Amino acid sequence: MSLIECIPNISEGRRPEVLAACVEAVRRSGVHLLNVHSDPSHNRSVLSFAGRPGALMTAVLALFEQAVTAIDLRGHQGVHPRIGAVDVIPFVPLDDTPMTAAVALARQAGAEVARQFGIPVFLYGEAATSPDRRRLEHIRRGQFEGLAARLQEPVWRPDYGPARPHPSAGATVIGARGPLIAYNINLATDDVSAAREIARAVRESSGGLPHVKAMGVRLAHRGLAQVSMNLTDYRQTSLQTVFARVAAEADRLGVGVLDSEIIGLVPEAALTPTSASDLKIANFGDHLILENRLRRIKGLPRN
Repeated sequence: MSLIECIPNISEGRRPEVLAACVEAVRRSGVHLLNVHSDPSHNRSVLSFAGRPGALMTAVLALFEQAVTAIDLRGHQGVHPRIGAVDVIPFVPLDDTPMTAAVALARQAGAEVARQFGIPVFLYGEAATSPDRRRLEHIRRGQFEGLAARLQEPVWRPDYGPARPHPSAGATVIGARGPLIAYNINLATDDVSAAREIARAVRESSGGLPHVKAMGVRLAHRGLAQVSMNLTDYRQTSLQTVFARVAAEADRLGVGVLDSEIIGLVPEAALTPTSASDLKIANFGDHLILENRLRRIKGLPRN
C-alpha cells in the first residue's frame, strides 16, 4: 500500500491567512490531512498528512508553490531555528511500508523541488548522502542568516539545486525517518536561562537522555519559558522519563512545570491511560493519537 506520513515544518506561525492557504493547497492534493499546529513565538507551523507517494509528491509541490510566494525569511523572526520558508520535510513510513520507500520519495521530492523552485535541498535522516547530514541540527547550523556562506563550503554543497540560497525562501531539508515525538514543556517562569539550563541537562548531545534533542526558548505570546524537545526514539526514552527529568531539574532551579504540549501527533504506544494528567498535557485529546487519525483514512487515490 505504501502509506507514508509527511510532516512539513513551515516558517510561518503568525499570519493565519498564509497558513490557511498552505493547508488548503495540501488538502486539494488528494492526501489526508491529519493535523496542523501553529505557534507565534516559534513563528512556525507543522502540518501532518498521509497518503501514497504520488499524492504526497503533488501535495509537497503545491505547498512549496504557496509558501515560497508568501513567506520571506529576510523579515522572519522566531525562536525556532530555520533555514527555509519550507524548512524541513520528513517522510515517515507507516504500517508495513519499508523505509526504502520513504527514502526514495524524499530523494525524488528533493530533486523536483530544486528543479521547479530553484531552492537548494539537503537530504537528511535515512535519506542522507553522508554521515554529517543525518542530523537535522547539523544542517541547520547558522540558520538562514549564515546560509550563503555555508553553501560556499565544498562539504556543504546541497544535494540538489544551486549552491546559493533562494533570496527569500532560503533552503530546504528533506528526508526520511522513523516516528518522532515533538514535545514541549512550559515552565512556571519567564526566565529563559532556566529553560536553557534544563535543556542542557536533558538533551543527549550534552550528556543527558538518549534520543532527546532540546532547546530552551521564551514564548513571548505567553510570557513564559519553554523546554522544546524532539524525542527521536520514544521506545528508548519515553515521554514519562523526559517529563520526570525536566520536572526534577525545574524543581532544583525553583521554577516548576506549568504544563506540556504535543506538537503534531503521537503514537498510541507512547502513552499510558494516565499520560494526559501525569504529563500535564494541556492540548491532549484523542485527535492527537496517530493511529486514531489513520483509522479515518478511506479511499485514498491510487498513485
